[in-house]
Amino acid sequence: MEHFYVTLLLLFVSFVTLSLFVLFYRHKSNYSVPNLPPGKTGLPIVGESLEFLSTGWKGHPEKFIFDRMAKYSSQVFKTNILAEPAAVFCGAAGNKFLFSNENKLVTAWWPSSVDKIFPSSLQTSSKEEAKKMRKLLPQFLKPEALQRYIGIMDTIAKRHFASGWENKDEVVVFPLAKRYTFWLASRLFLSIEDPNHVAKFEAPFHLLASGIISLPINLPGTPFNRAIKASNFIRKELLKIIKQRKVDLAEGKASPTQDILSHMLLTSDENGQFMNEMDIADKILGLLIGGHDTASAACTFIVKYLAELPHIYEQVYKEQIEIANSKVPGELLNWDDIQKMKYSWNVACEVMRLAPPLQGAFREAINDFIFNGFSIPKGWKLYWSANSTHRNPECFPEPEKFDPSRFEGNGPAPYTFVPFGGGPRMCPGKEYARLEILVFMHNLVKRFKWQKLLPDEKIIVNPMPIPAKGLPVLLFPHKA
Repeated sequence: MEHFYVTLLLLFVSFVTLSLFVLFYRHKSNYSVPNLPPGKTGLPIVGESLEFLSTGWKGHPEKFIFDRMAKYSSQVFKTNILAEPAAVFCGAAGNKFLFSNENKLVTAWWPSSVDKIFPSSLQTSSKEEAKKMRKLLPQFLKPEALQRYIGIMDTIAKRHFASGWENKDEVVVFPLAKRYTFWLASRLFLSIEDPNHVAKFEAPFHLLASGIISLPINLPGTPFNRAIKASNFIRKELLKIIKQRKVDLAEGKASPTQDILSHMLLTSDENGQFMNEMDIADKILGLLIGGHDTASAACTFIVKYLAELPHIYEQVYKEQIEIANSKVPGELLNWDDIQKMKYSWNVACEVMRLAPPLQGAFREAINDFIFNGFSIPKGWKLYWSANSTHRNPECFPEPEKFDPSRFEGNGPAPYTFVPFGGGPRMCPGKEYARLEILVFMHNLVKRFKWQKLLPDEKIIVNPMPIPAKGLPVLLFPHKA
């Protein structure tokens, strides 16, 4: 019997040793190509993932990038992130190269965790599903289509501020900003207006957003596990909404053109095939994430910076109150009003420069190629970082200074200001985000001034920047 246990132990040790050898060999072989960019790759499998993620958790995601730019190269360096050999492209030249070579040398890539959180019912990847969505969206998100949404946005903003902000001495901004942007997305994508129905999704969406770019460890209590559970819950709820809409369309109670959901149900592909219900739920889930998460972070940081910079607040207030005073009582904002909010949008852009809601994104090399004299092998993952230009003094002099005038005239140099990405994969909701942010600013500053309750509140990035305590503020309503 003792001999049996010794044999079992030896087999186990041999298996572990062999596994570690295979992992080490695979890790080393990923970096055996000559003339790779300079950099370090960290531990087998884990690589530098923990450092990459932890600098964000500590509130300084740019530190991972700038430390390596200073040590290795200001243009490109190698690393290992999320168990993948990767090259990080830096600066305007790196952004231009990646954005200009979409589907030629590089293609979109998401970590495997994203496919697990957003599983496609059609057994295709998130990448394929995203391509389909980009064909569906333009007619809903182009400026001329969005013009008719401004009045709806203003109506929801008024209701939001009446229920969540007015007659309160103190509020916590980030949860309220999420409620506002999610209410808008629910109304415009699904025609859901009931605040209680909207509120049902709030907590699951927060868990989902926190787990998208996390270590893919599916154990109870991990962010990844909570995100998968939240995704499943939301998809089930969306299926109920989809089934009811099919009934309403059949009975003439819903319009074919009222929102994206109706459009998806009634539009066939080039082969005459209609999307099934689960496929539509997948796509609506992705839209709701994209349609509210980044904008809520931007709205929150606008409140933060306007509290810290009273002279900027006064300029925004002056612009917005002129617009408010030009309206008759009850009149909603319109497209012409939005076009007058030039200074306010410059302020919003400067906020997104200093606190980009989208920190960066991944691509995958679909061919071997040379960049800046270094070899990039096919299959390597590529990462671009907004902070590599946003906080770079070569792109923005005195980068820590808040200066909306950077966006006057022709604005920043091409490929330096990239809060919405760039190239063919630029965020299709860029104009939608501009409208919801400006409508938020208008309704906020015409009602209140405010003061931060935690002057030194820490910022964490997970995966978007958020104030650690949600940004509690003291409200001072304007005298009527």
